[in-house]
Amino acid sequence: MAHRISRHGATKVTPFELVYGQEVVLPIEVNLDAYRLAKQNDLSVVLYHDLMMDNVDEVTDKRIKALKDIEEGKVQVARAYNKRVKSKSFRVGDLVCKTILTLGTKSNKFDKWSPSWEGPYRVIKVIFGNSYLLEMLQGDNLPRAINGR
Repeated sequence: MAHRISRHGATKVTPFELVYGQEVVLPIEVNLDAYRLAKQNDLSVVLYHDLMMDNVDEVTDKRIKALKDIEEGKVQVARAYNKRVKSKSFRVGDLVCKTILTLGTKSNKFDKWSPSWEGPYRVIKVIFGNSYLLEMLQGDNLPRAINGR
């Protein structure tokens, strides 16, 4: 009846194993004379020490592998998230609206009837980084560039 500490989903190893290089021995395993403890007791002190030192060398490898696993997981999450993102780009002459309030917020003045957008505006210049200079249809330019999001 050996109990196992759960492994971290991203690293595939327990935190204890990343720190100490071996699995934790639970008190219940000591009380029940678990198989691995019985095997450990058959070893001489020198052989046990040598095996522990070998594990210390492997700890660095486990940590590096865990770091790579975490990095791969982040790439997979980013790929899944970016799959749903739809980028928009506009050209000079396109008519666009701009947000008045941050999406999902409301003005106290209008409550739930708060307008989210104003416009239309005409794109007069495309700036690097998905920003645009806009003008009103009457010809007045907006004072600063607007982010394309």
